[in-house]
Amino acid sequence: MASFVEMTSISKEVRLFLENNFSFHVATIDSIQTSKDKTIKIAFKLSDNEIVEGVLIPTEERATACISTQAGCPLACKFCATGTLGFKRNLSAGEIFDQVIRIKKLAFEKYQLPLTNIVIMGMGEPLLNYDNTLQAIKKITTKEGLEMSPDRITLSTAGIPEMIKKLADDHAKFNLSISLHSANNLKRDQIMPINKLNNLDSLVKAISYFYQKTNTRITIEYLMLNHFNDTINDAKELAKLCRNFPCKVNIIEYNTSPYSEYSKSDNKTVADFVSILTERNMIVNIRRSRGKDIMAACGQLAGKKT
Repeated sequence: MASFVEMTSISKEVRLFLENNFSFHVATIDSIQTSKDKTIKIAFKLSDNEIVEGVLIPTEERATACISTQAGCPLACKFCATGTLGFKRNLSAGEIFDQVIRIKKLAFEKYQLPLTNIVIMGMGEPLLNYDNTLQAIKKITTKEGLEMSPDRITLSTAGIPEMIKKLADDHAKFNLSISLHSANNLKRDQIMPINKLNNLDSLVKAISYFYQKTNTRITIEYLMLNHFNDTINDAKELAKLCRNFPCKVNIIEYNTSPYSEYSKSDNKTVADFVSILTERNMIVNIRRSRGKDIMAACGQLAGKKT
């Protein structure tokens, strides 16, 4: 429901009074772009005219919604277009939930697909908008909302140890993904300024605590940056770090951005890197990007039209 006019269970006079004196803070669709691979990028306009982006990622049988939790982002990761925007504000729980509702409707209208998965991997750091993000997830998963299984939801964080521990203490049921991108503190400092305040030692302790409390295997996201974090030694450092807790690793190809100096690793380098991990009995998936031609892929969301 996006307006008081839709409240047909109350009188017209009451609806008119509410419409004139109160307002809904909703996320409405401002524009839509469709990729050649059928991925759809949606620009949502908020009540104060800020723009955030979400993505609908379809396959033949299911659809995934990638949603945002902040307008802009305070973390300024060097490989991420969103980080160039700076931080505008946190989204309300309703604005986060609205994105899901509208992408769910779009998935059915465009592709006749049910919304089966949600990834909180869009613009912003969700653990810096903790209460609103968890309130939105609660709405998505309860009978009063969409009644979606928490197993179908993945929250991705750059790694804020105290908030990861809070997730564990709050008995989070959804999946947790860590944007790691380097298992070397010096390298991670260069691309993710948050590491200077929350280094890998504190992050490993927090992830271990999360697993002990929830018994949930986390996912490590690792973006391959050419000649930076893609060497054999980098792979060995990653494997060593991952021995501290059960996990799987998603290897992600870098998506070019006019805001970044980095480039993607070549196929042989990726294959050699993955071999080091699999030789050590690690679960590894290579994630191929979707929606690159419309700037809808991982790290490309910056409120820009192609």
